[in-house]
Order: sequence, then C-alpha cells, then structure tokens
Amino acid sequence: MTTPSTTAPTLPAAVHTLVVGAGFAGLAAAAAVLRADPRADLLIIERADEVGGTWRDNTYPGCACDVPTSLYSFSFAPSAKWSHTFARQPEIHRYLTSVADQTGLRRHLITGCALLGAAWDEGGQCWQVQTSLGKLTATVLVAATGALSTPKLPDVPGLNTFGGTVFHSATWNHDHDLTGERVAVIGTGASAVQFVPEIADRTAHLTVFQRTPAWVMPRLDRTLGRLEKTIYRRIPFVQRLVRGTVYTYREGYLALLAHLTWLLPLVQLVAKTQLRRQVPDPALRTVLTPDFRIGCKRILLTNDWLPTLARDDVEVVTTALAEVTETGVRDRTGRLHDVDTIIFATGFTPTEPPVAHLLTGTDGTTLAAHWAGSPSAHLGITVPGFPNLFLMYGPNTNLGHSSIVYMLESQAAYLAAALRVMRAEGLASVDVRPQAERTYNAWVNDALTNTVWSSGGCSSWYLDSRGRNSVMWPTFTFRFRARTKTFDVTNYDTRRMQQPAA
Repeated sequence: MTTPSTTAPTLPAAVHTLVVGAGFAGLAAAAAVLRADPRADLLIIERADEVGGTWRDNTYPGCACDVPTSLYSFSFAPSAKWSHTFARQPEIHRYLTSVADQTGLRRHLITGCALLGAAWDEGGQCWQVQTSLGKLTATVLVAATGALSTPKLPDVPGLNTFGGTVFHSATWNHDHDLTGERVAVIGTGASAVQFVPEIADRTAHLTVFQRTPAWVMPRLDRTLGRLEKTIYRRIPFVQRLVRGTVYTYREGYLALLAHLTWLLPLVQLVAKTQLRRQVPDPALRTVLTPDFRIGCKRILLTNDWLPTLARDDVEVVTTALAEVTETGVRDRTGRLHDVDTIIFATGFTPTEPPVAHLLTGTDGTTLAAHWAGSPSAHLGITVPGFPNLFLMYGPNTNLGHSSIVYMLESQAAYLAAALRVMRAEGLASVDVRPQAERTYNAWVNDALTNTVWSSGGCSSWYLDSRGRNSVMWPTFTFRFRARTKTFDVTNYDTRRMQQPAA
C-alpha cells in the first residue's frame, strides 16, 4: 500500500473539474476524465488521509465483497493478485491505492480535505466551493461521496447512559478486546453476517437483535491458485473472458429479480435447503425464515451466518430494541439483556445522502431540500437546477444482481462525454431540463413496478421516506450503459462561454 504524502498539494483557487471523494466512484470519474483528456484541469479531494472510500473505512472482522472480484474491479485496471473469488477488504483497499498510483490519479489528489459546502454562482457560471482547507471555484462538480459513506445509528433511549463500549460496525473499535464479553449486535444485514461468525469464538455470549430475517444463499468462494494468477497475468484475455462470463450469468439473476419473478420460489428453495441443513432447531428456523419473496431485500451470501446463530452461546432476539440501560439492552417485551458491548450493524443512509445538504442550486435551495426525502436524477446523474453537477452512484443506480463498479464506469463515461461536448461547443454550463428528468424517472418508476424490489412484500432500505424506490436500477445493466454512452445534450439547457471583448 502506498504511504500517503505528509505534504499535501496546495488547494488551487480555481479548477475546471472537481471530484469529491476518492473511493470506487471518485476514482472511476477521475480516470474517465483523464482518459478523455490527459491534460484535464482536474482535482480530487478526499476527506480521509487515503483513497478507498467504504473499503478504507469498513475494517470490521470478516469484511469482504459479495460480488466476484473479477467483476468488482475496474475494467481499465485488471489485477491478477486477488487471493479469492470474493475479495476481502484489505485486498480491495490495496487494489484501490494501486489504481490511484498506476493511473496517475494521485497527482490530482488532495487528502485530508473535506467538502463543507458548494453553491452555484449563476453570474460566474461556476461552483463556489468551501472545503476544510479553504475555498476554490469549480466549473464542474462531481459528487462521488458514495451511498455507503455515513453510518446510520438508531435513536435509542438511554444510549448515553450505557456503561460499556458502543460502536458501529463501519467504525470498528479494534482497540477494544471482545474476548470473554457479552455482546449485543443490533442488526442482521450484510455487515453483521460477516463479522458475527468472526467474533463468536471470542465472546462469552452473543445477543443478536433481528428486526427482519433475510434470505441467505451460499457464498461460492474459492482460493485463486498460483497457476490461475499466472495465466491472468500473462494472458490478460483469459481474465477478460472470465469477467465477461461472470457478467453474463449475473445479468441472468436480473431476469429473475425483475422480469421472471414467478420463478423466484425456485431460488427460495435453495435458501430454504441451506437453512434446513445449517439450523437443526425447527423453532429457530421459523424465526430465521423471511415472509417475503427472495430479492425484496438484499440477498445475503454467507456460509457461516446460520451455523453461528444456531450455537448455544448465541441468542436471536426478534423483538425490537426498546432502550439501553447502564448495564445492557432491553427488548420490547421488557426483558433486560446484560451486555458489556453493543455493536450497531444498522447500515447507512442511501436515500438521504449527507452530501445533498451541502450542495445549493440556482434557486438557493439545497439538493436535500429539492429532493424532500425522495432523491431523483436524470440517469441518476444530473438534477434540474444544479448546473454542471454530476452525481456518481446517484438515485436509482444501485444493483441487486451485479457489480456497482460497472454502473460507476458507465456514469463516468457519461461525465467524460459531457465534458467533451462542453469543450467542443464552448458551453459554460449544462442544466438538465425538468421535463427530461421527470420523463426519465417516470420510466424508472414504471419499470420498477413489477420487480421484486417494489412488489416483493417487504420494507427495505431501497424505499425512501415517501415509499418510492429511489435506489434500485430496474433492468439490465447493459441498458444503462447504452443510455450513458453519449451525452444527450438536447435534454439540457445550456449557456455558452462569454467571448472576450475585441
């Protein structure tokens, strides 16, 4: 891993393209800009001291990706160094730092620089940006802060009175030793299923609070041998072929989740078979069996979660957490569970991205106020009234079947295409027309209607405060790529650059 420089570059007074965030999204955007124009006036700011985003921050035990690494990596930066088909967090972080080094992106990067606010300046046709290191102006602003960047903590009565240790899985306290402790885990999502099996052997007792059971499928992970890595390194086409194969069968999942939902009971049968084999107790199996169609919530890939919950020193509590006391946690039945540590595995806020509160558009309204709890954007990328703002991993670009990296590269290509058009036509700004954004999102809403994410019979984090699914992309990813391959400038109001007086 590259050691971050102790002397960060000086923040410039002005830059053409400012990318906020240096995780997968920010690196994808910046790389696309530089590929299109190696001399681009580009700056990436990152609030942390290194690139990596969620794969830098989430260091909980067992943290790994649930998408095969052959697809969960940049197409322009393949690696033959992966140790498993499903990569672990340290490897993914090392990969992202190597991408920053090998693509030259680090020369455009300032770390330890947080975005504090940005407002569109109509007169200057630019963004007035305030950061923790000072002010600058940017012609184009790219918000690449990710959907999984800010942990969500529930508002639990009495939390501040607890005498033990409390932390969120996304900010794991590695200095705290769990050995011999009684631990309460709040949440049973994608993070919990990874770290709970890892800590179970150390703790004296685990109390797992489950609000809703999830469908669990086997994770078909395997170690990549030396021969396979050598072939990938010496014959890159083979690795590209594997990537294409994985992509193709993953798109087949989409057919089930969005178009052939009547076949989903067959997939549920696989999950039920695993549950029956790994949980001998019929009563516990009942507790762990969802009452909604598989895919409605995120499907969890794990081989260790269910056997861990079946242990004698692990208890699954199905009533909600009511309060925290000085010595433990109380469930809704009034029962007190004495614990030494509370770990929240309660996810993030994808439908309420914090960056939206920092961006102010043409009418003086923040993006958060504009969305009013229900995010939407043209192609998930641009928003009316916010000229020259491009979102990465914006509304309705998340996937339930494939790799978000594929979607990010598609969005980055759209950004690069927009910059080419602006440069070629001498445009100072582009602002997507409200009607174009409404038409697009009407199509998205309609396309989502019969998918499992909207009709699966569950309440999920895909749904925003209005009950709208503002997170998921409704169909095949190659259709999104086709729509973002070129910049549809006819859907935008544009302003040309001022010509200097003769």
